[in-house]
Amino acid sequence: MASRQSRRHSQNPLAAGASPLPGAPITRERLAGVDAPTHHRDTAPRKGRGAVSNRDGRFETYRHEPEDDGWGILEEPAPRVATTVEVDATRTILSRNDSPDIPFSRSINPYRGCEHGCIYCFARPTHTYLGFSAGLDFETRLTYKPEAAALLERELAHRNYRCEPIALGSNTDPYQPVERKFRVTRALLEVMQRHHQPVTIVTKSARVERDIDLLGAMAQKGLARVSVSITTLESRLARVMEPRATAPAARLRTITRLRDAGIPVTVLFSPIVPALNEPELERVLEAARAAGASDAGYALLRLPLEIEALFVEWLEHHFPDTARRTMARMRDMRGGQAYESTFGVRMRGRGVFAELLAKRFDMARRRLGFASPAPLRTDLFTPPAADDRQMTLF
Repeated sequence: MASRQSRRHSQNPLAAGASPLPGAPITRERLAGVDAPTHHRDTAPRKGRGAVSNRDGRFETYRHEPEDDGWGILEEPAPRVATTVEVDATRTILSRNDSPDIPFSRSINPYRGCEHGCIYCFARPTHTYLGFSAGLDFETRLTYKPEAAALLERELAHRNYRCEPIALGSNTDPYQPVERKFRVTRALLEVMQRHHQPVTIVTKSARVERDIDLLGAMAQKGLARVSVSITTLESRLARVMEPRATAPAARLRTITRLRDAGIPVTVLFSPIVPALNEPELERVLEAARAAGASDAGYALLRLPLEIEALFVEWLEHHFPDTARRTMARMRDMRGGQAYESTFGVRMRGRGVFAELLAKRFDMARRRLGFASPAPLRTDLFTPPAADDRQMTLF
């Protein structure tokens, strides 16, 4: 099987060699001991990676299509895809949104792409804006923001800044493996603690325990809350669905350690995949409650843009007996489509099965004694001191 490239017009500015974002050139910083990844268009799984292929993004100039070259040569084993990390020289750090489905208006993402490799990640399509694939590129070609802490300090010092909780991990995990080296999340938390800026964190990594000293001190003042995502308690399912994320049992231990440090913890059973992890709903909530979680939430699987093809490809490879049933149920809850983007529906779905999921979750939440946490405090915020070098007019 050979790969043929077919040229297609694209509006992607990267095709002309432009920077991915205005004023945000990206330079490469290679992790020690690994080689730069390449685009692989075959559909063979790779150990430790979630996506089965590296499908072309919607903005790319070229499309790759497999074609039998007539030689009858068996395909070689899929090569290892290493991780590279590049500098994202962004000039702003706070993202803002007004979505009624999201319980925060401000967020920070220290990294683009995520090495956890979760096949269902709704952030995968954002990688195509960088000229990368939402497939293997998303989990192997990462960018980080070394100036994030300094940029945040500048934002907090702005005269028009009004304190609201900032969400870390709204798009990609702030505690993915590369955080161990780059420590961008740690630097951001140090700024937030110094100025009493409230923060919420969403992660599926036990690496959050490293920052218990900061988060515990902030939580005592009502300034920090952590949500731990647990998608399944089955080790085999977790290994193929979230290959480089912390094992489920370790996440439960993380919940306990956060709770013991006085940090409020919410468990997120997300995403719910019909006929795959959906039967575990009550069991996951019970285990998380026993571990110390005080609240719980859930969200239905979302398959926007490139994710649908990547997920179906993964599902048919790893769970062929379940694939047809899963996708049929998804379409039942999405008005006949694989995905529906309407606010109020995209997180929960519609129809009988979606209503049943909501009832199951509500009943389990009440039975287990979960309760909504108190709002984080904003009245303690102290902005950074004005730069002494800037003179005033009066």
